[in-house]
Amino acid sequence: MSDVREALMVGRGSTGKPVARPLSPHLQVYRLPLTVILSITHRITGVGLAIGTLVLVWWLIAAASSDAAYALVSWFLRTPVGYLLLFGWSAALWYHFCNGLRHLGWDFGHGFELSQSRASNRMVLIGTVLFTVLTWIIGLAAQ
Repeated sequence: MSDVREALMVGRGSTGKPVARPLSPHLQVYRLPLTVILSITHRITGVGLAIGTLVLVWWLIAAASSDAAYALVSWFLRTPVGYLLLFGWSAALWYHFCNGLRHLGWDFGHGFELSQSRASNRMVLIGTVLFTVLTWIIGLAAQ
């Protein structure tokens, strides 16, 4: 065997005869399907929503405790970092909602065809962008 890859591909069949087995595709070569990426992102946004909920709880506790505490939280949320956190949280919320609707459809056995899966991928992404932008337009207009 002249190549390391050839040595790694050697295996034995059920009869004991040597056979060439393919290697699993490496992550640098293999391109994950969009459905897989969206599934991983769904889990990540779930964790992000849990962390973002802590900011919401901080805001609610501050609103209930004193004017000074509320002013501090309001000041923080109006900084560029605060806006970035709120934007990320709202985008994660809408993404998780849209992707959750898709999963609900899957639970009922709908949308498993490749064309339907690709269409639902697009609907999740487009819905996330539209709902997030609409939320921020309404929220900023109310200030």
